[in-house]
Amino acid sequence: MSEKKHEADVAFIKALAELLRENDLTELQVKREYGDDDTLSVRVSRMIPAPVMAAPAAVSVAAPAAAAPVAAAAPVAAASDDPADHPGAVTSPMVGTVYLQPEPGASSFISVGTQVAEGDTLLIVEAMKTMNHIPAPRAGTVKRILVGDGDAVEYGTPLVILE
Repeated sequence: MSEKKHEADVAFIKALAELLRENDLTELQVKREYGDDDTLSVRVSRMIPAPVMAAPAAVSVAAPAAAAPVAAAAPVAAASDDPADHPGAVTSPMVGTVYLQPEPGASSFISVGTQVAEGDTLLIVEAMKTMNHIPAPRAGTVKRILVGDGDAVEYGTPLVILE
């Protein structure tokens, strides 16, 4: 690879990273073809840290002593309700659009209560006109479906809860 071509590729990748940042994107993938058997495939991605939300402080000046433990327990319960924290959560491996069935009008891959084996297709995430089948990472029962047909998802979005 010539030094000039290498410098152009580095500049191209830097420009992609800048586009990612300026447009608040999480992932960008490009394939550049120079000719026969000479291509450059680049995937630039970043993780956006989840916003840290402070738990509301329980202030009880004139409240009875029994009210304080209930107020302190509320933030803990709210935090555990986050589907992403569930040990059986199956998350999206990419940014895209979710489809719950193989084609319009067909029956869904899964429904609540469905028994799945490891590797069974749970749903499809379309990214850049490519239909990506999302497999079950382990055998189990579908407890919750957290997305709807046609929903847009980000990398790491919880899709399904398996138990």
